[in-house]
Amino acid sequence: MLTMKPTTLLLPRDAAKVLGVSYPTLKQWIYKKKIRTIKTAGGHHRVPETELDKFLHMKSARGPVSERRDNYRRISGRNQLVGRVTEIKIDGLMAQIRLSIGGQHITSIITADAVRELRLKVGDTAAALIKSTEIMIIKS
Repeated sequence: MLTMKPTTLLLPRDAAKVLGVSYPTLKQWIYKKKIRTIKTAGGHHRVPETELDKFLHMKSARGPVSERRDNYRRISGRNQLVGRVTEIKIDGLMAQIRLSIGGQHITSIITADAVRELRLKVGDTAAALIKSTEIMIIKS
């Protein structure tokens, strides 16, 4: 069984890019304590990936409606929850994918081939498509 572990801390500039906001905006969030950071010995801020999970849903909510879903396949399902891949376990033909969405976690079982086809990695932004009792993973 293969288990992949996430990277823990990001530079503020990298965190801003993941969230789709400007670096100055992220710095303001840090100063206003909207997002928690860890300071290095030299006084530099580092952003834990888990802090980004609270804001990933906002990235797709910005901009005109016609552009909001450009990074995802066009499908009829509207129950798409955007999050970050926190864990991938592959065992034989099946894979277990765990997403962190707004501080909550959701797990989906998909084929190992689907993981390879999507080129999913821990830390990737992906969407869980919820259709009745099934949850499918869509990589952005």
